[in-house]
Amino acid sequence: MRIDTNYLRRRIALLEMAMVGIRLHEEDGDPIYDLYRATCVKEFELVLHKSDKLLRKRLADRFASNREADRLQSEDLFRHAGRHDLIALDAAERWLHYLDHRNHTTHDYGEGFAETTLRLLPDFVKDATALADMIERTNDG
Repeated sequence: MRIDTNYLRRRIALLEMAMVGIRLHEEDGDPIYDLYRATCVKEFELVLHKSDKLLRKRLADRFASNREADRLQSEDLFRHAGRHDLIALDAAERWLHYLDHRNHTTHDYGEGFAETTLRLLPDFVKDATALADMIERTNDG
């Protein structure tokens, strides 16, 4: 089954652009900084959500049925990906950290949450890009 990664790639690209914007507007009180920071947080959530959906599709053939894969919690999904060598075990651990960050702060859109999210982004972008690459490789194989 071919899995389309275009939407995920667009979200990752937008996240990277927002990260550049953050660096250009780090001055105290710059409202553009707040705009880019909000964009980074939202794109983090969208990339995480789409990564989960695409990985779920990729793992479906490793279960007796699609329903079995659909029932997995996100954390278990990334653990399975690590166990099946679709992603590195250390990457699986980082994905669990990203999910934990999102889950424990779902309703906290304060400055602390946003700043913590920003610190996660460099590794997150690498991991999301690697996930998209893996899905595309398995599309070809």
